[in-house]
Amino acid sequence: MRALLSVSDKTGLIEFARGLVGLGFELVSTGGTHKALEEAGLPVIHISDVTGFPEILEGRVKTLHPAIHAGLLAKRTPEHEGELEREGITRINLLCVNLYPFRETLARGASFEECLENIDIGGPAMLRAAAKNHAVVLPVCDPADYAAVLEALGSGVTTDFRRRLAHKAFTHTAAYDAAISGWLEGEKFPPAKVLGLLRADTTPLRYGENPHQDAAIYRLEGQTGPVLDAQVLAGKPMGFNNYADAEAAWLLVQEFSEPACVAVKHANPCGVAVGETPKIAWERARDADTLSVYGGVVALNRPVDLETAQAMRGTFLEVVIAPAVSEEALAWYRAKKPDLRVLVAHPTRVGGLEYRPLVGGFLVQDRDLRGWSELAHRIVTQREPSEAEWRDLEFAWKVGKHARSNNVVLARDGVTVGIGTGAVSRIWAAERAIMNAGERARGAALSSEAFFPFDDVVRAAAAAGVTAIVQPGGAKRDEEVIAAADELGVAMVFTGSRHFRH
Repeated sequence: MRALLSVSDKTGLIEFARGLVGLGFELVSTGGTHKALEEAGLPVIHISDVTGFPEILEGRVKTLHPAIHAGLLAKRTPEHEGELEREGITRINLLCVNLYPFRETLARGASFEECLENIDIGGPAMLRAAAKNHAVVLPVCDPADYAAVLEALGSGVTTDFRRRLAHKAFTHTAAYDAAISGWLEGEKFPPAKVLGLLRADTTPLRYGENPHQDAAIYRLEGQTGPVLDAQVLAGKPMGFNNYADAEAAWLLVQEFSEPACVAVKHANPCGVAVGETPKIAWERARDADTLSVYGGVVALNRPVDLETAQAMRGTFLEVVIAPAVSEEALAWYRAKKPDLRVLVAHPTRVGGLEYRPLVGGFLVQDRDLRGWSELAHRIVTQREPSEAEWRDLEFAWKVGKHARSNNVVLARDGVTVGIGTGAVSRIWAAERAIMNAGERARGAALSSEAFFPFDDVVRAAAAAGVTAIVQPGGAKRDEEVIAAADELGVAMVFTGSRHFRH
C-alpha cells in the first residue's frame, strides 16, 4: 500500500506517518514534507523518484504527472489494473494533502505577488482526484481526522467513512477556490459570486427561530463578525434568535460615542439610552419600556462592572453583550443569573456587502453605513431646532436607522420614549410611538426613517407635544408637511437620506 503525503500544515504529521508505516504503508512525499519525515527517521520516497522528473519552476510543478494522477484515479477494474502494470505505475491508496496557506497569507496583508504564489495548484488537483476515486483512495485533508483514519484503517474502512472524507475534501477545495475568487473578482457585483460558507466552530444551535426548525451557524469564508466571534463567558448556549438580536443590539450601540445601552426585542430596539455611566445608561434604557425589555437582549458600548450587573437584578434578560465584563460582574452573573448569556465582543468597523436570502438566491447590497455627520441636513421650517432638540434628533435618527421599517422614534434627553416599528403605514408607526410615549412625548424629538407622504404625522406628533422632527424629505406633499409644521410651531429638518430596513 502507498500513501502520498504533501502538507502545508504539519500538525500531527509525524505521528500520522508513523501510524501509516505501522500499518504497512509505503510513504511518498514532496519538498518540505519529505524533509520533515526524513528528519523524523521515517522511510520515505521522494516524489521525483516516483515521477522520474525533478521538481521544477521553484516547486510549481512536482505532482502534476501521470505517475501521480493515474495512481490516484485508477479504478479497481481489470482494464485499469492492466494499464497501471503496463505503464509501471503504482497505485496510491491514501492521499494526505492540505493546501498552501493562501487565506492566511491574504489575511496578513501580503503583496499581490506573494498571495499569487500561495495559490496551490497541485494540491487541489490531487485532492479532487482522490475524492472522486474515494472508493479506492482515502482523501485526507484535515489533521483533525488523522486519528480516525488510522483507527478505520486498522478496523476496516466503511463506505460511509470514505464518502465523508470525500465530501470534506471537495468542500475544502471549494472553500479555497471561493477565497481566491473573492480576492480576484475586482468588482462589487461580478456576473458570478462564489460564497464559501464554513460552519462555525460553536456549540450547535438548539433550534432555529422556532423549535420545529433545525439550525446551524456558518461564517463567510475569510470573514469575521463582532457577534459571530464574540466570546460567550456564561449562560446557556446561544440560539438562532439570540444571535440575531445580539447583532441588532450591538450594531446600534456602536453608533454612540458616549456610554450607551440598547435593549432589543425581536430584532427591534425597545429601549435605548445614553448616560454618564453604563449603569445609568442601562437603567434609562430599561425604564424606557419596562414591559418590552422583559426577555430582551442588551448591548452596552462600555465594560460592564459589578454595579452595572447588579442593576440588572429583577429584569429577565436573554443576552448581555459588551466590550468587556469585569471579573466581579461575571461572578455575579454566574451566581445570580446562571442562564443569562454573557458575551464579550470587540468594536469592529463593519463594512462590505450585506446578503439577504431569497428562496433560491440572495439579494446583495452595500451595508447602510451612512452616519449622521454625512447627511445633508436642511432646516425647512421657520423655527430652528434648539441645541437640546438637535441632540435628540440625532439620537432618535440613530435608533431609527436600526429599526424595522416603517418606523418612528420619539426621544428626549438621550433616551427613547416611544418607538413604533414594522408598521405598514407611516401614521400607524407614529401612532404606536406616541401611544407608547404617553406624556413623555411632550418636548420630545421625532425621527422617521422615510419621508411623510401626508401631514398627518406632523399633526399627530404636535398634538402629543413633539417639538422637533427629522425626516428625509422628498415627498410630493413636502410643502404641505412643512406648512403644517410651521402652523404648529414644530421645527423640522430634512436629511435627504432614507434609511429603510426590511
